Formats: sequence, structure tokens, C-alpha cells
Amino acid sequence: MINAFQVNEYLTTTGQVIPAQLKQAVQEGFKSVLNLRSPDELGFMPEEQQIAESLGLYYVNLPLKLEALDEALITQILTVLDQIPKPAVIHCAASIRSTAIALLSVALQEGLTPEQTLARAKELGYKFASYACIDPRLKQFFSDYILKYAKAAVSVS
Repeated sequence: MINAFQVNEYLTTTGQVIPAQLKQAVQEGFKSVLNLRSPDELGFMPEEQQIAESLGLYYVNLPLKLEALDEALITQILTVLDQIPKPAVIHCAASIRSTAIALLSVALQEGLTPEQTLARAKELGYKFASYACIDPRLKQFFSDYILKYAKAAVSVS
């Protein structure tokens, strides 16, 4: 997919998709779309679910608004992400939220530290990871979440 980050063999992230990208996703073997955009966001595509499902893609819309960010919502999104058919495309408006969620999923599965997760982001070419425009509270939230839950995931294994 154009302007996408392949986080691993199961998760690819991008900004807002258009119908042609959904068709391309099917051609490339993707099975699911996880949309993190809220219907009230500028540029939200209301017909996306219908288009995705008509192409045979499993579709979920779980809005992730940064002003409403909390642990329960992130856990819900990660649970859904774990359960949907793979490979999956995760998207938001500009691939900031979607790539953060995908990296968070990988961090928990692999037991990565926040520093290792940031290094993985940079390896992918995820330039937003070091942008000053990212709210420091958001960075802290994801760091704290990784510290709390990556240890739990590793200790269960």
C-alpha cells in the first residue's frame, strides 16, 4: 500500500484510506480493516464499512480520540486487533494513532520496553515518533501502558 508502514507481517498502518486502497488491500491479501477514526472527524469516509465489506474485508471502527484516551479504550482496541483476521490494515487520519496502536501491540506481544518500541518505530521510518508536535502526555501514556502490560504479557509466557 502507498504511504503505509508494515509494522510486521500481520499489521500495516496508514492514514485515511480511499476505495482504491481498499481494493488494493484485498489484492495484497489483507483480510481486515481497523478504522480508528471518529465519524465526526474531518475527512471521515462514512461509506468505508460498506465498501470494505463488499470487497470481502472484515471491518471494525473503534474511534480513538486523543482527548478521550484511557487505558480501557486502548485495551479494547488491542483486544479487537488481536482477534480480527490477519493481515490487517489499521488506519486513522495521518497514521499517527494507527501506527502507535500497532507498535503497542507488537511491544506487548514481544515484551519490548518503551525504548525498544521507539527504536522499532524509527527502524520502520515512522517519523512521527520523534516529532515535537506529538503531545508529551500521549508519549507518556503509551510508555506507561507498555511498562504495565508488557511485563504482564512476558510473565505469563
